[in-house]
Amino acid sequence: MQAEAGGQQADEVDPRRWRALWVTLVAGFMSLLDVTIVAVALPSMQRDLGATAPAIQWVVSGYALSFALVLVTAGRVGDTIGRRRIFLIALAGFVLCSAGAGAAPSIELLVVARVAQGVCAGCLAPQNSALIQQMFRGAERGRAFGLFGATVGISSAVGPVVGGLILALADGPGGWRWIFYVNVPIGAIALILGVRLLPRAAPSGGQRLDLPGVALLGAGVLSVMLPLVLAESGGVRTLWWLFPVAAAFLVAFVRWERRVAARHGRPLLDPRLATSTRGYVTGAAIATLYFVGFSGVWLVFALFFQDGLGYSPLESGLAVTPFAIGSAVAAAVAGRLVERLGRLLTVCGLAAVVVGLGGTALILRWAPDGTAVWLQALALLLGGIGSGCVISPNVTMTLRDVPVPMAGAAGGALQTGQRLGGAVGTAALPGLFYMTLGDGGIGHYRSAVAFAVGCGVLPVLGAFALAVRDWLRDHRRDGRGCPDEVAHSHTHACQP
Repeated sequence: MQAEAGGQQADEVDPRRWRALWVTLVAGFMSLLDVTIVAVALPSMQRDLGATAPAIQWVVSGYALSFALVLVTAGRVGDTIGRRRIFLIALAGFVLCSAGAGAAPSIELLVVARVAQGVCAGCLAPQNSALIQQMFRGAERGRAFGLFGATVGISSAVGPVVGGLILALADGPGGWRWIFYVNVPIGAIALILGVRLLPRAAPSGGQRLDLPGVALLGAGVLSVMLPLVLAESGGVRTLWWLFPVAAAFLVAFVRWERRVAARHGRPLLDPRLATSTRGYVTGAAIATLYFVGFSGVWLVFALFFQDGLGYSPLESGLAVTPFAIGSAVAAAVAGRLVERLGRLLTVCGLAAVVVGLGGTALILRWAPDGTAVWLQALALLLGGIGSGCVISPNVTMTLRDVPVPMAGAAGGALQTGQRLGGAVGTAALPGLFYMTLGDGGIGHYRSAVAFAVGCGVLPVLGAFALAVRDWLRDHRRDGRGCPDEVAHSHTHACQP
């Protein structure tokens, strides 16, 4: 705790913290953008490299899988040996792997580069939220998480737009390589600035990494993710047996972590995050459910606009841009309001997302062709405004009481839930779209998009119910105290 106090004192007087934040946000934007930007370029990659359909799928799946696998472990390593060090190493690796992916002469080397790139991205991601925890306090932390949430929301939503724009500018054979090359100069500049601006703080150190915990959690996450990321090639149908295997590994992980904590060791993911840190479990559950619907609808929209209406990848991306614009603006504003409104802000945001996406589904199903595109733009704008009031405030509410020495692992676990939710959504919603499509006429496309997006609203409704429950529970507390009425500041975890 001494290191924590010392780091806090230094961070409070560091005038470079806002500039350092922008460095981390740029790196985070690149790593999250690469989850979705590649999808629009898969056909041209397949043609240029002579790849099979299952092989080209690994360009997306390999990145998503390795990204999710390392999040919690990378967060704990950052907590232990220094977040700045891990951030800079991971960013340098991400830049090199991006260059390697762009230059890959074969599908095999491209997949290897993408898997390595995903590992680097997974090491970067938890350092972002942990560095915010380390550098900012009070209302400033809310504003910083607001910008972080805007980054998450925009990067997830504009991937198809950016990918389509790059392909339009770099037309012809090999144009897809610029989707990876564009990371190189941006990442190199961020790396140079990161060396100068990121704060040095004393790592907690002292104990070895919980290797059995790493193995159990990694096996559990891998067993969940592998069937989902291979869903397009029948992964869920053929690898369904991995889900009960995953449950066994994750139960064993929880029991092991409790045992390590009981022996006063240093667990990979401290059980006190669930038992003694107010709002953490609820916030992580809200994020996971939200990303099931949030991540899956973008693939459904791409299928509808490109296959059903004949849009180009760029036109398809532009059709959903109102969501990204609304999310960016609202997230920046929400970061300033979260300290005042708390969970109520998330409740209102989730309600707006439900209305926006639900309205979009109804518009695309029933509105006349001439007006549907304009009406759905308004509905998506409302949904985007709601999303901006969900992602960043929920991150703030989930992590605000997490002790700084646990910030990396806690942020990694939160983002693991988001990645798992995203994998479920991107596997399930396109499957529901195709199941409803029928013979492929425009009327069938309208029915399919309405049904799939409507199903995507259901997990968002689940997140809404959890947020309402958490808000009512907080509302009943006197001064946001703990349930047992132990007096404490709302910026510290409830102690058992």
